[in-house]
Amino acid sequence: MSMKMMRGLLIPALVLLLSGCDAVLISPAGDVARQQRDLIAISVVLMLIIIIPVIAMTLLFAWKYRESNKAAHAEYDPEWSHSTVLELIVWSAPLMIIIALGAITWTSTHKLDPYRPLDQIGPSRPVAEGTKPLVVEVVALDWKWLFLYPEQGIATVNEMAAPVDRPIEFHITASTVMNAFFVPSLAGMIYAMPGMETKLHAVMNKTGDFEGISANYSGAGFSDMRFRFHSLSNGDFDTWVAKVRAGGGELGRDDYLKLEQPSEREPVRYFGSVSKGLYDRILNRCVESNRMCQNEMMALDKQGGQGIVGTYNVASPDAATRSRLGLSEAEKRYVGSLCISRTDDGVAMSPAGRPL
Repeated sequence: MSMKMMRGLLIPALVLLLSGCDAVLISPAGDVARQQRDLIAISVVLMLIIIIPVIAMTLLFAWKYRESNKAAHAEYDPEWSHSTVLELIVWSAPLMIIIALGAITWTSTHKLDPYRPLDQIGPSRPVAEGTKPLVVEVVALDWKWLFLYPEQGIATVNEMAAPVDRPIEFHITASTVMNAFFVPSLAGMIYAMPGMETKLHAVMNKTGDFEGISANYSGAGFSDMRFRFHSLSNGDFDTWVAKVRAGGGELGRDDYLKLEQPSEREPVRYFGSVSKGLYDRILNRCVESNRMCQNEMMALDKQGGQGIVGTYNVASPDAATRSRLGLSEAEKRYVGSLCISRTDDGVAMSPAGRPL
C-alpha cells in the first residue's frame, strides 16, 4: 500500500474518531463555564498570533535557503549582525502579547473566583436584586457523591438538580481522601478535602441532563464516581424535590456512617429528611457522638488549650467506633468531650481555669 493511499485512509479514520468526542467544554450550559471557555479561546488566539508566524517563517526559511536553491546563496551576507527594525518586531510583539494575557488573566481570575457570589446569570443579565441562591452541600465519599439541600431538607446520592437561571452556592468537602467536584457544563473543577470546605458559585442557563464526575484519582472506584445533574425549570425542580421527599427516609448520623463506607457503582438514592447539622458534623469530622468536633478543638487551642488538667478529660472510642476506624485497644486516647464549670457571673471555664 502506497504512502498516499495510507494518508487517504488515515484522514477519514481520524474524522470518524473525533466525531464521537463530546465537546462539552466548548459548548457549555452555564454562564461561568461560558466565561471560562471564552478565556481559553482568547488566550489561544493571542498565543497563535506569535506561534503561526514563527512556524510559517521557519518553514519559509527552510525552503528558501535549502541547499539546492542556488539563487539564495547570492543573498548570503556573512557580515550581517544586527537590524533595529527586526529587533523591535521580535521583542515588542511577544511583550504586547504577554501584557494582554496578563491583564486578561488578572481580571478574569478575580471575576471567576469560585468563592465570589455571582453578579450575572448570563451576558447582560445581572442577578436580580434579592435573588437567593440555591445552597447545595456536597460531600465526596468513597466512591459516590452525597448532595444535601439545607433549604429543602433533603439529600441525594449520585444525583442532583437545580432550577435554570438561579445562582447555585456549593459548599464542598470530603469524607476521606482529596477529590475534585466537576460538572464540565456548569463550571471548572473544585477540590474537595476532608476537614476543609471549598466553595463554588455557578448557574445553569439551559435545561437538560448533564454529567458530573470526579476529576481527581481517589482509589479503586474512581472511574465510576459519576453523577447526573438535572437542570430544570422552576416547576420541574419543585416536582423533583417532592419526589425526593416521598422517595426516602431520614439521613441520620448512623445512616451516614453506613453510607460513608467504601462502595462502588452506588445507585441513586433519595433521603426525604436530613439530621439537623449533619453537614457541619461531616465537615468537622465528628459525626460519631463521642468525637469532639474539629472546630471545637481549634477553639480550645486558640484559647491556649486545656492545660495539664485537660489531659484527664479524655474518652476512648467505643468498640464499634474503634473497629470502624481500624484502631487497636492500645491506640492513644483522644478528647471526646469537655467538662466545663461556670463562674458566679455565668462565664464558662475550662478545667484549666481559662474562660471559654
